[in-house]
Amino acid sequence: MLGILNKVFDGNKRDLKKFDKLADQIEALASDMQLLSDDELRNKTEEFKTRHQNGETMDDLLVEAFAVVRESAKRVLGLYPYRVQLVGGITLHEGNIAEMKTGEGKTLTSTMPVYLNAITGKGVHVVTVNEYLASRDAEEMGKLYEFLGLTVGLNLNSLTKEEKREAYLADITYSTNNELGFDYLRDNMVLYKEQMVQRPLHFAVIDEVDSILIDEARTPLIISGQAQKSTQLYIQTNAFVRTLVADEDYTYDEKTKGVQLTEEGINKAERAFRIDNLFDITHVTLNHHITQSLKAHVSMKADVDYVVQEGEVVIVDQFTGRLMKGRRYSDGLHQAIEAKEGLEIQNESMTMATITFQNFFRMYEKLSGMTGTAKTEEEEFRNIYNMRVISIPTNREIVRDDRADLIYASTKGKFMAVVEDIVERHQQGQPVLVGTVAIETSEIISTLLKQKGVPHNVLNAKNHGREAEIIADAGKRGAVTIATNMAGRGTDIKLGEGVKDVGGLAVIGTERHESRRIDNQLRGRSGRQGDPGITQFYLSMEDELMRRFGSDNMKNMMARLGMDDTQPIQSRMVTRAVESAQKRVEGNNFDARKQLLQYDDVLRQQREVIYKDRFEVLDAENLRGIIEKMLESSIHHTVDQYAPSHEEREKWDLKGLENYIFANLLPEGAVMEDDLKGKTNEEIKAHIWDKVQERYNEREAELAERMREFEKVILLRAIDTKWIDHIDAMDQLRQGIHLRAYGQIDPLREYQNEGFAMFESMMAAINEDVSKFIMKAEIRNNLERQEVAKGQAVNPKEDGGAAKKKQPARKTMNVGRNEPCPCGSGKKFKNCHGAVN
Repeated sequence: MLGILNKVFDGNKRDLKKFDKLADQIEALASDMQLLSDDELRNKTEEFKTRHQNGETMDDLLVEAFAVVRESAKRVLGLYPYRVQLVGGITLHEGNIAEMKTGEGKTLTSTMPVYLNAITGKGVHVVTVNEYLASRDAEEMGKLYEFLGLTVGLNLNSLTKEEKREAYLADITYSTNNELGFDYLRDNMVLYKEQMVQRPLHFAVIDEVDSILIDEARTPLIISGQAQKSTQLYIQTNAFVRTLVADEDYTYDEKTKGVQLTEEGINKAERAFRIDNLFDITHVTLNHHITQSLKAHVSMKADVDYVVQEGEVVIVDQFTGRLMKGRRYSDGLHQAIEAKEGLEIQNESMTMATITFQNFFRMYEKLSGMTGTAKTEEEEFRNIYNMRVISIPTNREIVRDDRADLIYASTKGKFMAVVEDIVERHQQGQPVLVGTVAIETSEIISTLLKQKGVPHNVLNAKNHGREAEIIADAGKRGAVTIATNMAGRGTDIKLGEGVKDVGGLAVIGTERHESRRIDNQLRGRSGRQGDPGITQFYLSMEDELMRRFGSDNMKNMMARLGMDDTQPIQSRMVTRAVESAQKRVEGNNFDARKQLLQYDDVLRQQREVIYKDRFEVLDAENLRGIIEKMLESSIHHTVDQYAPSHEEREKWDLKGLENYIFANLLPEGAVMEDDLKGKTNEEIKAHIWDKVQERYNEREAELAERMREFEKVILLRAIDTKWIDHIDAMDQLRQGIHLRAYGQIDPLREYQNEGFAMFESMMAAINEDVSKFIMKAEIRNNLERQEVAKGQAVNPKEDGGAAKKKQPARKTMNVGRNEPCPCGSGKKFKNCHGAVN
């Protein structure tokens, strides 16, 4: 019965059956394609473009286009896509994820759907995890596309705006995920439409899609300026935290990595900082700094979470083990770590623009991806990105021997066993790849191997410069390579001469990662294209995953059986228990990413409104219509404040309204209190509106052709200033919103409601600013659009990096010397802000 249900509900089999029929049709065209000359093959591209413009869909062209690429690849690259690669290509074209094992040729697979979708002329983005892979693939596969008459662009961080624009105008653009996201943010900060580099986002193929859309999904891309805050408090709280005693002054939860002060710890803090109540509202900043210092000392470990290099704290990516230079922890945690390590403390940064990879990639019309490991995260891909995971069969059967985990009582016993295994295999000439979770572990194994006299290479974040070279040698006879989880993703380990005879590549894992995907990636380095291989994980009861998910019972059982460190347990039951723990962690991580997306969706909707409005400002020739709506809205809001229709007229403040209009909209005497007496609320609005329109016409006459540019200068400045402040305010709201849960209030609902109210206030403030400056500002110098602040792109694990100092915008307009100061002080401009000019 279960077998029948599996057949009915196994979507993967159903899809593969459908794709197989298309693969049959593509293979049937192989002999026809062989008969075509190079020019005839190349001419097919123009033919496809014409047919598409005449109404044929991409699906109509698929079979023929794939057959053309297949034959061209054989002639240009000397590679002929296997049948399984055709199936993978169809999967990508349909906007899904092709799960293809290591060594199955994902790069070549992607060329067919990329070519087909490039025929539209809308541009296709091929996304890789680093610039080395982007450059390599653009050069190698670029030969194929150029042979077929398509243009290829490579988008690197080092390019100028002009070079980037050219790269994006190509039919196919290779780029990293970071650079695509930053270019999108920068495009929405430009001062002239011509400075934008990207076209509308059409179709993307993401290599190592799980790494980008899952592992880095919680990583916001941030363009930041600098916030001016004192660093002294970090030093003081760091000195205080050093005096605290574990369990007595604070508690640490290893599962959540949460650190909390105890009652005694709170009393100590109040005595140390000479205050009565640490939780008084006036001490919020101090409380926050103590919390971050505690985190830095207790939950953030050197050489695991970060390394100190050249006087800087550099984050280590927990998933790949790579150093993440330029990235900084948010919310003062980075500064707290700098204080802990005795380094110079850098100022906190302010966010000018931000977007998560989740929301950036969901903006593409069509998205697809490929990886060796995605099936375990299928639910997340389906729910968040509307992409299904299709497991593509391997070209040759996998003959790799995946052995059950070996579990030791202590870490020491485990490491000794790992080293003995490596020594034995090395002596037999079998190459060994040792996978570690942390830099610290890779260095321990390296030290033990040196003592045994075993030559080896270490590939971790401290030594990733030689990554390609080390991985290229990892399959040679007798080679020993120790690697953190980065393990050269995207680079195949090819077996050297005679290695198959000694059992192929042996992969040894020194502990299980909290994600099954990462373990599967490590296993997948061995046994490519039907090669022999073996994989073995060594665990101990002291491993973090085992500690977090209750290994005490098993530890006691091992002790009762009198098992020492030299005797491992090899049990499928234990392996299943570990996988069950991994599933729980994956579930927790998915929930965290899902919640992040729900919160980020609030800002996403607001960002789309602001970016759309901003583009309209850049694109429009004449902004008077937009500004008049702002003026009208501002007048209505103001009149309703001073002369509300629901109140008796005796309570109206018409003098106050006259003063406001003089300060913000019209010259002195244009609207007097006496003019407004006897009028209704609606009549007052109409009267002021008439006067404002008259004044607008006068301004247009005064400024002539400069009026249009003046409007743009004012609008861009108002939008950018208020939006940057709003992002910061939303961030602060987000950080404290979870406390509402204590009052039985849904934090997400509150965040949505308050975020909406704050956005409405921001839009009203933009209207007011624009109205004031359009009507009152005097122009004496040449008009010039200016950035509100200089920003620097940082792609943090949690926040923005070594930010540049915030630059004030150059003044582009002047208020009349005897007019009220626009700051709202009530003083004349010459006696207030005008006095400093």
